[in-house]
Amino acid sequence: MRVVVARVGRALGVKGDVLVDVLTDEPERRLAPGIDVFVMGGERTLRIESERPHGGRLCLHFVGVDDRGAAEALTGLLLEAERGDDERPEDPDEFYDDALVGLEVVTESGELVGAVAEVLHLPAQDVLAVRAAPDTPEILVPFVADIVPTVDLDAGRIVIRPPEGLLQIGESP
Repeated sequence: MRVVVARVGRALGVKGDVLVDVLTDEPERRLAPGIDVFVMGGERTLRIESERPHGGRLCLHFVGVDDRGAAEALTGLLLEAERGDDERPEDPDEFYDDALVGLEVVTESGELVGAVAEVLHLPAQDVLAVRAAPDTPEILVPFVADIVPTVDLDAGRIVIRPPEGLLQIGESP
């Protein structure tokens, strides 16, 4: 499976370096020297020759991109990295979004709530958008340990401890 890891920004200098906006939580794993990245929407592969931080962004140099013109031609491209379907983050309390989407969501008492439709990354915290059926309203579940005590990827299930009122969608107070 390919996942988006960066967007190429402007060329930096005259030797083919580019600035990239990092779009992964694991840049040390996905954007390191020797790693191949793929240009989204095509079959072009770029091998990272070197990387260094530069003003809050990452500066990359790709093998064979050795002048400013070649670097400028990459501007705006989205870069993807290959990730195994069964690959998981190193931290056991972190999850890839696509691993969560589709998981069944149940309460601690076993009541079926629905399935994760989307993972929203909001400023305060991540939120699971859960739907019981395609035509039902979403239930937004804050993805915090007090409310989501268990994520079992192997069982395909998330157990929630909903605070009062969270599951009363469409009901008047």
